[in-house]
Amino acid sequence: MPSNDARILLQAAVPTAAVGAIAAVVSGVVAGGKGAIGAIVATLVVILFMGIGLYVLQRVAKSLPHLFQAMGLLLYTAQILLLFIFVAVFKNTSLFNPKSFALTLVVTTLVWIGAQARAHMKAKILYVEPDPSKGEKPENKGHSS
Repeated sequence: MPSNDARILLQAAVPTAAVGAIAAVVSGVVAGGKGAIGAIVATLVVILFMGIGLYVLQRVAKSLPHLFQAMGLLLYTAQILLLFIFVAVFKNTSLFNPKSFALTLVVTTLVWIGAQARAHMKAKILYVEPDPSKGEKPENKGHSS
């Protein structure tokens, strides 16, 4: 993974994990151990889904740049749909508190999206690939010396 991609992933994952840890503490206080487990599971799900999505999107951007915008829209739609399916499947679970899980899922998803947008805005990513020959002087074509 190129350094810009890794940096963006890190700048999105760290705030998400921090907010997830805060949510786990708050859920633990409000809903007990099952609330904390629900918040931790939700945080891990968001980091996993969004991290894989970011990785796939960066690969598409490198190999098929003309599909980048369409793939981004499709990817975010699929991620939100998968998160809804995940919430629906675990709606009546006894493994963790579903309300803590759902609330943490929404909050950490919003934090991830905001942090990723901020990371992209602050990144200095070239939109034009520079010439691979750095040290060479440009040739004067058409001029005779």
